[in-house]
Amino acid sequence: MSRALVQQHLDDLAGQGRRVDFWLRDDDAVRPTPALERLLSLAARHAVPLTLAVIPEETDEDLADRLAAEPDVTVAVHGWSHRSYSKPPAKKQELGLDRPLNMVLDELAAGFRKLEALHGPRFQPMLVPPWNRIAAEIVEALPDLGFRSLSVFGREKPAALPLLNTHLDIMDWHGTYGGRPSDSLYAELLEHLHAEPALSAIGVLTHHLVHDAAAWDFLEDLLALTARHPACRWRAAPDLLAG
Repeated sequence: MSRALVQQHLDDLAGQGRRVDFWLRDDDAVRPTPALERLLSLAARHAVPLTLAVIPEETDEDLADRLAAEPDVTVAVHGWSHRSYSKPPAKKQELGLDRPLNMVLDELAAGFRKLEALHGPRFQPMLVPPWNRIAAEIVEALPDLGFRSLSVFGREKPAALPLLNTHLDIMDWHGTYGGRPSDSLYAELLEHLHAEPALSAIGVLTHHLVHDAAAWDFLEDLLALTARHPACRWRAAPDLLAG
């Protein structure tokens, strides 16, 4: 039912000559895998630009060589190691103040340089904090490291640099650790479509390495519904950030 309501809302927008922007961010890439191949194939089949948040510490030329053939894929910096340094019961966080600030910033600078060197024109100077958590003091220092944007989860708020966030996470992190029910995801998407003020772009968040059948099925269905709909436009992160 929720999918039909989303379809109807999009049809209404098209009838009014209106359009909504979407963008796709996938987290935790390190190397080529069958799951990554499936994601790249799915995005290419629907002509949907993709931003991969890559973990710098262990990635290498294998991923860079594979992405060289993907003109619609950009690479962002996903922390350094995706290792949590918070102390329970605090939520997991790599980019907090549990270590000296200079140590964290040095790792981020190293990750920036490594991915920029590996990926060249595909590199986007965007930071995607692991677990979507980052201390305010680190955010303030990002421009000095070369970062030009930040992407977390939730509605954008004023920050020291432009934000391009995700808003619809397809994974059930508190239950099955698989894909969330399709009806629930479409209901949430409809809320974003109705929200005032409207989001400048609705960000969809995926994690290809842990997708189950439900996650893949929803993503396939979402792209099939929206990619060629006249009320929808899937856009690349650099284009959205350029205004």
